[in-house]
Amino acid sequence: MANAWVDARYGFGTEMDVPLDEAIERTKAALKNEGFGVLTTIDVRETLREKLDVEFEPYVILGACNPNLALRALRADHEIGLLLPCNVIVHQHGSRTVVSAVDPRAMLGVAPPSVELVAVAAEAEEKLRRAIAALNAEE
Repeated sequence: MANAWVDARYGFGTEMDVPLDEAIERTKAALKNEGFGVLTTIDVRETLREKLDVEFEPYVILGACNPNLALRALRADHEIGLLLPCNVIVHQHGSRTVVSAVDPRAMLGVAPPSVELVAVAAEAEEKLRRAIAALNAEE
């Protein structure tokens, strides 16, 4: 069961009472329902263990991309690829699993002003918020 909406300076998310692997699968499904595919999966815990011999909480970064929105953004600003894809994190924090998505509008703070980019970011944010909200709706 999901609950407890979370807002951060540059993202938003939710906390869930499910194991990490289940949260990842539910998150991927919710993203897919909003037109996002997961291009990359980075297991931060495993990377830190391998590279630094450090133990860290289970922490996965999903690189989510909505191809239609990405194309519109790239046509508006060819260098916007530096800010793609939209990252979604799923991590175990104590006894809870937290799922958070980047706020595309917050990311635009480093890009030159553009009406089209603002529109794309607003649409991406709406879709990501719906995906996170769908996790709250699941029992």
